[in-house]
Amino acid sequence: MAVLEVKNLEKAFGGTAILKDVSFTMEEGDALAIIGSSGSGKTTLLRCLNFLETPDGGNISVKGETLFDASLPARDRERDLRTKRLHFGMVFQSFNLFPQYTALENVTLAEKLLAEKKPDFKQNKREILEGIEEHGRELLRQMGLEERMGHYPHQLSGGQQQRVAIARALALKPDILCFDEPTSALDPELTGEVLRVIRGLAEQKTTMIIVTHEMAFARDVADRIIFMDGGVIVEQGEARQVIDNPQMERTRQFLSRYTQG
Repeated sequence: MAVLEVKNLEKAFGGTAILKDVSFTMEEGDALAIIGSSGSGKTTLLRCLNFLETPDGGNISVKGETLFDASLPARDRERDLRTKRLHFGMVFQSFNLFPQYTALENVTLAEKLLAEKKPDFKQNKREILEGIEEHGRELLRQMGLEERMGHYPHQLSGGQQQRVAIARALALKPDILCFDEPTSALDPELTGEVLRVIRGLAEQKTTMIIVTHEMAFARDVADRIIFMDGGVIVEQGEARQVIDNPQMERTRQFLSRYTQG
């Protein structure tokens, strides 16, 4: 069974179609890279998957469970949005860390808020919070930030902040981890450290969708690639096949900008 199935997804803003009949599937443990020019619909697709935007049409299913069906009444489509979002972890371009919280507090905040709603929280509060804190520390150690857990965002480099953001997204154990151009806000020398973390997650078979302009990284790390243009999927397939031997003329035109430089 596919971990993610997207069928005929549509989204428009102000009468302008941004996503047009977008369909694809993902298997558990796959890394999927989405490439394309700015304005091609890549970020809107991620935001629809995370329910930060509501699609106008189509269907989204995770592990066989339908999370969105445009044919249902609006009240049914909008029910339990927070629960639906838990299937996806989102890492944004600009980190989006809370400046008033330390790295560890940023990572553990959402898990603590969810734990407070559980019926056994009051009688097991200390044990539950200690477990969450240790989980947060382990994630930050995994990100190479063991010495930065008590630091605030302004005390961290951009690369360190993005690695905290990745740990935060992983904290709730999402089915699918989504990255929206995770290195675009970083200086070139800091890009490598974030890409190394994502490469490590791919080696651990973390299910990921990565919107990126790093073509060599997409080719070497992703299992599959989707190329989008004008809100549609122009080409999709095995990563090296799409990058090294694209079948569609529009894909070749897009990739020629990277191979010529």
